[in-house]
Amino acid sequence: MKRLFFSICLLCLFLITTDISFAKTPIKPTISKTYYGELEGQKIYQYTLTNSNGMQVKVINYGATITDIITPDKNKKMGDVVLGFDSLKQYAGRDNALLGAVVGRVANRIANKKFTLDGKEYVLMSNIHGGPKGFDKQVWNIEEIPGKDVALKLTYFSKDGEMGYPGNLNVTMIYTLTNNNELKLNYSAITDKATPLVLTNHTYFNLSGTTDKVSDWQLTINADKYLEADKDVMPSGNLLDVKGTPFDFTQPKAVGKDIAATANGYDLSYALRNKSGKLALAATAFEPVSGRQMDVYTTEPGLVVYTGNHFSERIIGRNGQHFNKWGALCLETQHYPDSPNHANFPNVILRPGETFKSETIYKFSTR
Repeated sequence: MKRLFFSICLLCLFLITTDISFAKTPIKPTISKTYYGELEGQKIYQYTLTNSNGMQVKVINYGATITDIITPDKNKKMGDVVLGFDSLKQYAGRDNALLGAVVGRVANRIANKKFTLDGKEYVLMSNIHGGPKGFDKQVWNIEEIPGKDVALKLTYFSKDGEMGYPGNLNVTMIYTLTNNNELKLNYSAITDKATPLVLTNHTYFNLSGTTDKVSDWQLTINADKYLEADKDVMPSGNLLDVKGTPFDFTQPKAVGKDIAATANGYDLSYALRNKSGKLALAATAFEPVSGRQMDVYTTEPGLVVYTGNHFSERIIGRNGQHFNKWGALCLETQHYPDSPNHANFPNVILRPGETFKSETIYKFSTR
């Protein structure tokens, strides 16, 4: 009888440990590729990065665009936490407000569409986001980087004079999905002429996995100052204290608490505390219903916060979802807007022989 009891105990132990071992068997990180369409005679592909936890990031080589970030909520239910479209036609259409794209040659704004560099004035095609055909509207070369952490390398050659900017510029963008549920963005560039360069990614996040308003999110920003700007969001050159303003997120605060006091919503640049050029925590966003949290780390000195103020139900996104005003949160890491025209702002001029480097990490977790 004792032998039988002992045998049953051993069998139970074997079954339990076997179940646990199966449950903990990690998913092998993979990269897959599908045809997404054709644009201007060039083929567009969508690549899917999957890590050992089943988290996925999807990227197309039009605009080096992040189309999907699929992560678990607190109940392990997977959901897409970025706004996007169903087709290449939509991404190339007029309703696309740079969703998920890399923005350059100079992201954000340049006053009066001009700047002076080394005694020469340059006139640009536009005062915003690199021009009507900036990096977000270009077809990039793309290739896989296999390894423990799956990654993609995208490159783009911006010709001298493109959109009014000087210098032949070679840009490299590497997206890496780690097994710690981090999406790493590594930018680098070289030029043959001095040129301003401000790169960012313009992903619209909604951690709820919907297009609902982000009013209840808790947001923390490691910045004590923001850039004073006019009604067109053009900086004056002055840095103002956030204390006592609707822009104070030095402690966790609901995005919607003071949003009415901003008139149309948040659209401003923060001067981050970290000025070292080394990677540091810039912001944390927490969505209470799903329990998803996103921590943003960057080497950049600035952070643009934008709440999708221009969105309306007229715009139809992925799976037929209507966009909504204040239905997303952009946390764009970058140098300050209009930097070429403000000597007191951190330098954004890249010169021959130098290599531009920048890193941002979006880390996802739940609580």
